[in-house]
Amino acid sequence: MDFNFSEEHNLIRQTVREFAENEIRPIAKDLDENESFSYNLTERMGELGLFGMTLPEKFGGQNLDTLSYIIAVEEIARIDGSHAATLAAHNSLGIGPIYYYGNEEQKEKFLPKLCTGKALWSFGLTEPDAGSDSRGTKTKAKLEHGKWIINGSKIFITNGSTQISIGSTVQAITDENSDGSKEYSTIIVENGTEGFTAKPMHGKMMWRASNTSEVYFDNCIVPETNILGERGQGSKIMLSTLDNGRLSIAAMGLGCAQGAYELALNYSKERKQFGRPISKFQAVSFKLADMATKIELARNLLYKACWEKDNGKPFAMHAAMAKLYCSEIAKEVADEAVQIHGGYGLMKEYEIERFYRDQRLLQIGEGTSEIQRLVISRYIGC
Repeated sequence: MDFNFSEEHNLIRQTVREFAENEIRPIAKDLDENESFSYNLTERMGELGLFGMTLPEKFGGQNLDTLSYIIAVEEIARIDGSHAATLAAHNSLGIGPIYYYGNEEQKEKFLPKLCTGKALWSFGLTEPDAGSDSRGTKTKAKLEHGKWIINGSKIFITNGSTQISIGSTVQAITDENSDGSKEYSTIIVENGTEGFTAKPMHGKMMWRASNTSEVYFDNCIVPETNILGERGQGSKIMLSTLDNGRLSIAAMGLGCAQGAYELALNYSKERKQFGRPISKFQAVSFKLADMATKIELARNLLYKACWEKDNGKPFAMHAAMAKLYCSEIAKEVADEAVQIHGGYGLMKEYEIERFYRDQRLLQIGEGTSEIQRLVISRYIGC
């Protein structure tokens, strides 16, 4: 691996960091407090070219490598988890399946819109009784007279019910095989389709300025041509999408840890006890040293997985490792950062309180830490 970043990578980091510092940070607290999804900031991310970064230019993308995209997610998460979630979910879970598995007509119809920041797409996999067990899907789609009739529901769907959400890729049971096993397929459902309802979920502990939704299908009818990929390949498509998505969640963990560490470091230099900054006390300085070391290890692991993907090498195992490690490090670093802040770390006035809450989903979303360990154990032959 070449540890020298290209001029393009450095420019992306600088540009996204300036945007996050100057436009997201000043209002992140209020958006979080009011559970407000920002259409303006979402559109601004689109103007910066952050949606569809790795897509070919003919579909509205920037034709950049995976590392460029991961750096962008990392820099947004360094300031705010909610907007990093909007960006990451739309790119990996929203755009990804259409680009990798859609036919040309589907790509040309949806992808250009989805690269603008003026339209969002969601990933309809999780259900009330189907989380880690993705094959526990109960949503069904029946083919009649050239149309799919869909019934069921999804939950915890990011970007599913904003005013600019235009559709979702939905896993559904489309048949039962001769051996009694179920056939799973992925189907495109556009928002506004009769029988389709999406509503935002409120009262979240974390990512309060991102959109999380419940989605319902009540005799929802879509054309047979809305199948995404091949019929019966739904589970494969969804799980493959999650492999890519793990890199995004890892980037969110890395960015969260970096942001929490910087908040703690800056606070420790300003806060004085016993006549000197608390950063001068070994108990605090050693915490910060450990945090910096863990972040560096997390960054190297994640960037290696990106390098593997960009060079056409198998990357799924290291993606799972990066997702696991970066999310766990976000938890550890955020916790220690609150400890360094002391009582102030528990007050909403201080940014670290939001980081402490936002990191918690990272060990759950797109495959829990337990599932990542299961995936890794299979790769190493257990």
